[in-house]
Amino acid sequence: MELRQEGITDTRVLSAIERVPRDRFVLPHFEDQAYANTALPIEQGQTISQPYIVAVMTSALDVNDRMKVLEIGTGSGYQAAVLANLCRRVYTVERYPSLLRKAEKKFLELNLHNVTSRLGDGSNGWPEQAPFPRIIVTAAAEEPPQALLKQLAVGGIMILPIGSTLSNQDLVQIRRTDSGFELAKILPVRFVPMVLGVAGDG
Repeated sequence: MELRQEGITDTRVLSAIERVPRDRFVLPHFEDQAYANTALPIEQGQTISQPYIVAVMTSALDVNDRMKVLEIGTGSGYQAAVLANLCRRVYTVERYPSLLRKAEKKFLELNLHNVTSRLGDGSNGWPEQAPFPRIIVTAAAEEPPQALLKQLAVGGIMILPIGSTLSNQDLVQIRRTDSGFELAKILPVRFVPMVLGVAGDG
């Protein structure tokens, strides 16, 4: 993964990514591609993001070891594992029971004891633990979910893809100020869409 050549300069983020074995989070028949700079399919029609996008999102989140982070869309668990190396605690929400079980198993195997996960509708966030100084969303919505905006602390940062179609999405950084929200576009992306509700996949 040539992330430095791609312009990623945050040494803490690079170190965290290097410490997380991506091959543990991909499907067995994709293990030979685990360290390629590309997104890969996982179960339930979801994906594990390419390392470059993980690095960009994590860098833009500007997290430190005193913070708690809310992640919407656990997926394979890879992004949460990277964040666990950078922050005090990760709260992560997943709508697919089977994905959540596999991710939780990976967190245990890798001794990531500062990750707390739950099954739920990500658009509702995690109100019991709000406010969050940092929120990261790994599925695209047409607009930022209102519940997540409310759960973002004043002075906090949210990173998420916004767009209605695969071909029209932007990764954005939202900062909450005393008077409202400031939005800045980072780069075009392609994420799976955010879907409301909890899936019944057993």
